[in-house]
Amino acid sequence: MNKGTIMSGMRPTGQLHLGHYFGVLTNWVALQSEYDCFFSIADLHALTTKYDKTEDLAQNTLEVALDWLSSGIDPEVSTVFLQSMVPQTAEIHMYLSMITPQTWVERDPTLKDMVKILRDNEGGNADVSYGLLGYPVLMTADILTFNAEFVPVGKDQVAHLEISRDIVRRFNNIYSSNFNEPKPKLTEIPLLKGLDGQKMGKSFNNDIKIADSEELTAKKIMGAMTDKNRIRRDDQGNPDNCEVVYTYWKIFGSKEDVVQVGTDCKAGKIGCADCKRNLACKVNDHLREIRTRRTELAAAPEKVKQILLKGSEKARIEAQKTLNKIKDSVRVFR
Repeated sequence: MNKGTIMSGMRPTGQLHLGHYFGVLTNWVALQSEYDCFFSIADLHALTTKYDKTEDLAQNTLEVALDWLSSGIDPEVSTVFLQSMVPQTAEIHMYLSMITPQTWVERDPTLKDMVKILRDNEGGNADVSYGLLGYPVLMTADILTFNAEFVPVGKDQVAHLEISRDIVRRFNNIYSSNFNEPKPKLTEIPLLKGLDGQKMGKSFNNDIKIADSEELTAKKIMGAMTDKNRIRRDDQGNPDNCEVVYTYWKIFGSKEDVVQVGTDCKAGKIGCADCKRNLACKVNDHLREIRTRRTELAAAPEKVKQILLKGSEKARIEAQKTLNKIKDSVRVFR
């Protein structure tokens, strides 16, 4: 029975944090049993903005693979591969670039955001490379490589996926082909803010990484923002004003834990420091098995490399089928 095909990926920017874990990985793990999944470590996409900073690219690729595998991405069930090891995608990107109007990529919302971030980081003087401008087309090629039917996204990313649907639809119309127009597989992404209440990100130094030790995790949580109106330990608090710690309790604690923490906070029976110590225990308990697996895998990098090589070989076989179909549609000589 055809389970349907899902494709998704992630740029290798280094060790992943809990925002990635709850926002992406837990969803991918759940989808593995329902769909044929292709998960790409998108190292070519990393070059669109970091082409001159590649000294850590190989290590960052390994770190992402470790986080994926330890979090439950099963290479025996899903195809886990490296984007640069599937050259067919680059060739498919070339064919798609020929039929994609420049105005389409220029209005893509995610590309606009990427350009803004790049220029902000470079003092407003950064040039937009040809590769960055073509980012939405390469993304479409990633999806089309496996003729994916669905792409797991949050509601805020649906507009970004629309350009891929437009490009595939245009290709189908021009060449009378029948590739799938990828549909969004909407996912509920828990709002997990950084420890300072802002968006979580390693560049903001406000994240908890999957790979962090229990001691470092506890230290970070002890510095997390709580209800600013509570000054003394026995002051009555308002959990609704505790946007970070109480939100983390809702994710890591049981329903009973959440109710008890909220009740004790309102009554002034527990101070913020004790509340955070208890939370750190919950977070570490949740991540302990994942971190143990990660440590074991990190001690065997050759095993991880073989997983990526095997997955990439499988991906190339599927990609070649799509490329052959594209060439037949375009009627190139072969």
